[in-house]
Amino acid sequence: MSLFWRIFGLNAMVLGIATALLLWAPVTVSVPVLLTEAVVLVGGLAVMLVANAALLRWGLAPLGRLAGLMSTVDLLHPGQRLPLPGSGSGSGDGSTSGGGEMTELIGTFNAMLDRLEHERATSSARVLLAQEAERRRMAQELHDEVGQSLTAVLLVLGRAASAADAPLREELEQAREVTRDSLDEVRRLVRRLRPGVLDDLGLLSALSSLTRDFATHSGLSVVRRFDKDLPGLEREIELVLYRVAQESLTNAVRHADARRIEVSLLHDGETVVLEVADDGRGIAAAHEGAGIRGMRERALLAGAALQVISTPGTGTRIRLATPLAREP
Repeated sequence: MSLFWRIFGLNAMVLGIATALLLWAPVTVSVPVLLTEAVVLVGGLAVMLVANAALLRWGLAPLGRLAGLMSTVDLLHPGQRLPLPGSGSGSGDGSTSGGGEMTELIGTFNAMLDRLEHERATSSARVLLAQEAERRRMAQELHDEVGQSLTAVLLVLGRAASAADAPLREELEQAREVTRDSLDEVRRLVRRLRPGVLDDLGLLSALSSLTRDFATHSGLSVVRRFDKDLPGLEREIELVLYRVAQESLTNAVRHADARRIEVSLLHDGETVVLEVADDGRGIAAAHEGAGIRGMRERALLAGAALQVISTPGTGTRIRLATPLAREP
C-alpha cells in the first residue's frame, strides 16, 4: 500500500465510524442547536480528531524513525540502519505494517548509507595513506637536511671549543649542548613522523619504544601488557594500531591530567585488541575532538571497531578491535 492510500484509508476509516455513529445513535440536531446537542457534537468531533491523530501517528511511524536516523547518522559510526517494514524486527509501532513506498524509501536510504560508508572508507584510506607518505617525506628531509646540518654544527663547535681560550670555550660548550638538545629533538620528531622501528622490528617493539619515549618525556607511569605470541598483521593494520596508540597517549598527556596510563595489546585468535586506559579526568562523549575523530578514520581504514569509554572524572579507555582476517 502506498503512503497516499494508507493515509486515505486511515481517514476513511475514522470518517466511516463517525458516520455510522451518527446514523444509528439516537442523536438529533435541532434548529437552533440546543446546548446538549452542541456538547455531543463537539465531543464527537474531539474523539474523531484524537482517533485520526493516533492512527496517523501509527501509520507514519516509519517516517519518524527515518527522520530521526537521518538527523543523527554519522559515517564514522558505521552500521546504523533502519529495519524494513514487515521484516519482523518491529516493536509494534508500525514497523511491521505495509510495504510499498515506505519500504522503498527506507531501503533506498539504507542503500545510500552503504554507498556513503564505502566511499568514506575508500577516501579516508587514500587520505591517510597520502598523509603517511607525506610524513615519511618530512621525516626523511628532517633526518637528511636538518639532522646532518646540526651534526656538522656540533663538529665545528667541538673543534672551536678545543682550540679556544677558557672563557670562550665555556660559551662554545653551552652552544654545543643547545645544539645537541636540538638534534635530539629533531631525532624524536623523526621517530614520531616515521616509526622506523615499526618497519624494522615490528609492532610490539614499536609500541614498547613509543611507551618508553612517552614515559620519559611526560613523567607519567606507563604500564604495558602485550601478548608475546601476536600473529602476523598486515602493514596497514600495524600502522593503524600504532597511530591510535600514539594519539591516545598524546591525548592522555595533553588533556587528561593523568598520572598512570596502561597500554595493552591482546588477541584471542580472531581479533587483536588495543586498549589505552588512563586515570585522568575523562571526556564527555558529545565533545570528541579532532584526535578521536582521526582515530575513527583510521579504524575505518583497518575495518576495526573503535570504542571510547569515558565518564568525566573516571578516566578514559580507548579500545580498538580489529579482525585478523579482513573482508576485501
